[in-house]
Amino acid sequence: MTIAQKQFVLAGISLLILSLGIGIHSADAADSKAQASKRTAIQSNRWQEDWSPLSDPALRTEPLDSLKYIPLFPDDLQSYISLGVTARERFETNDAPAFGTGSNIRDSYLIQRLQFHIDAHLNENWEIFTQFEDARAFDKQQVGPADANEMDLRLAFLSYSQDFDAGTFKARIGRQDFAFDLQRFVSSRDGPNVRQSFDAVWADWETSDWRVLGFISQPVQYRDNRPFDDFSDDGFRFSTARVERLVLGGNELSAYYALYQREQAHYLDASGDEQRHILDVRFAGNAQGFDWDIEAMGQAGRVGSKDIAAWAFGARGGYTFETATWSPRLGLQFDIASGDRKSGDGTIATFNPLFPNGYYFSLGGYTGYANLIHLKPSVTVIPVENLTLTGAIGLLWRETTQDAVYTQPNIPVAKTAGQGDAWTGAYAQFRADYKFNANLTGAVEAVHYQVGQTLRHAGARDSNYLGVELKYSW
Repeated sequence: MTIAQKQFVLAGISLLILSLGIGIHSADAADSKAQASKRTAIQSNRWQEDWSPLSDPALRTEPLDSLKYIPLFPDDLQSYISLGVTARERFETNDAPAFGTGSNIRDSYLIQRLQFHIDAHLNENWEIFTQFEDARAFDKQQVGPADANEMDLRLAFLSYSQDFDAGTFKARIGRQDFAFDLQRFVSSRDGPNVRQSFDAVWADWETSDWRVLGFISQPVQYRDNRPFDDFSDDGFRFSTARVERLVLGGNELSAYYALYQREQAHYLDASGDEQRHILDVRFAGNAQGFDWDIEAMGQAGRVGSKDIAAWAFGARGGYTFETATWSPRLGLQFDIASGDRKSGDGTIATFNPLFPNGYYFSLGGYTGYANLIHLKPSVTVIPVENLTLTGAIGLLWRETTQDAVYTQPNIPVAKTAGQGDAWTGAYAQFRADYKFNANLTGAVEAVHYQVGQTLRHAGARDSNYLGVELKYSW
């Protein structure tokens, strides 16, 4: 057993014992269900949690609840400090990263993410949230910016909110993260080890049916040379204005304009300063067992001396047999993104997926959202409470054979541009998610990718990925 495997096993046992201990303690309370209903749920964005109900001593039933609610002023129950921790351990093995091309070889390793936060509510309007992150990659042969980041400041922002008769105003300034919708193109990047943050100014106005928001940001760039060395600067900017509306009984309709600016960008057929204008429209909802999420994005602008003309479309839908055993859901996903059809013509059509979510396709990292056509039927079942199983088959082609095959996030595979046919390959995916209790979750994901002849002629081979994850949040 490697060092990484031993560390994963020990970490997993420790997290499981700690979390089960909390669950047993809670079960001992006679009114545990009623109390649990009043406690906030753990959120992916920890700053969205509200621990003010613990101002009632009767609800402090879990170990260390005194640290979840530390009152600041005796007469103001909304003014408090809350401490929290998130620990994620994932063992991964990949026998052919990037399909085994170039220097990518079989790799087995442990990635570890540890986060600690301090959430200070000065009153019902003001909040100061600070989160530190230490992300490590043990035994990984090739470590990139999304794999490891020694102790650094991940989030630190000042937030203000105010309720009015007409709606609610919210604003944040500082280092923060945000994600849109299914996180196809704008995500907090929870799949890899290092999440994406932005130094930003954000404001939004919300009513029962409308939400209007905007932000100006500089995406954080990650270095792993020493603690607290991450940075952002004017060389990389991302700004957005977005409108959301509830329509047709609570379904979601949204649109946004974004400006993506990056110095010294590099594509296969263009290099130089990038200024990309983005228009995105999305419609999502559910009715009578059906669910759907449809999104389209167009991109224009310039990279160096070349014009941008890129686009993408994504759709995910399904039907859930709610009254059937195991509540099966039959799903279908379709994605298409433009590639560059003619080298040297003064226009670059390669789609830029911006800040994509690795979960959207799979954790294997084999599929990037550029120059692709993707069709993916899936089946999801819930055989027992808190356990979700998903199986899927993905079929992939290139939108144009003149551009490359891309892996996550948008890395071209060498010797594929202008070569071979459109067929890229197919993959099978299996995933299991289990919620042990309110604090501990686990997941297993396996992916097998069978490459097509275009990739095989470029030196690629069939690929296998396995990930086993435990995540503890307090």
